[in-house]
Amino acid sequence: MLLARVVLTIQIIILFGLGLAYFVSPHQMANLSGMLLLESAAVTDVRAYYGGTQIGLAAFLGLSLTRIDLTRSALTLLVLIYSTLAVARLGGLWLDGGSGQTFNLYALLAEVVSAGLSFWALRSLNRG
Repeated sequence: MLLARVVLTIQIIILFGLGLAYFVSPHQMANLSGMLLLESAAVTDVRAYYGGTQIGLAAFLGLSLTRIDLTRSALTLLVLIYSTLAVARLGGLWLDGGSGQTFNLYALLAEVVSAGLSFWALRSLNRG
């Protein structure tokens, strides 16, 4: 249970921090990956999707720390989200030529590590 709580707490901090950063500073955060937000609709979309989704996920993870059934669900969700992000990013790197995309390579590493840690925590929770 301790590993699950540690993994979830780390994810809460990361997701809430990134979500808040995307909500407060959408232009700067989008620029990290090379995106340009040229219209106000794009800025609002980044605030809502990148900011709101990550803050909402962090809130669910926080709630999941209070109930074991939600802890399992939260870890399962993290494994699925990070795994699909990694697979989609690999596909994008392959389709778009990933040799010089350091941002996406670091993001891929973070996603693989996050999926692996979440899977490990889920397995240890199910064994205990």
